[in-house]
Amino acid sequence: MTVLKNLWNDESGASAAEYALILAIVGTGIAAAAFALGGAISGAMSSATSCIENGPTAGSCW
Repeated sequence: MTVLKNLWNDESGASAAEYALILAIVGTGIAAAAFALGGAISGAMSSATSCIENGPTAGSCW
C-alpha cells in the first residue's frame, strides 16, 4: 500500500525514456496515416491521369 501511495504522490517530470516512448507512439501514428493517405492520393492521381489521357467518358471522371 505504501508503494502505491508513494507512486500517487510522485510529482517528478517525465524521463527521457518516457519521452522516447511517446515519440515512438506518435511517430507510428504519423507513419500509418501517411501510408494510408499515400494510397488515396495515388488512386486520385491515377484517376485524374486517366481522365486527362482518355477524355471524360460517361461518368467516369465526375
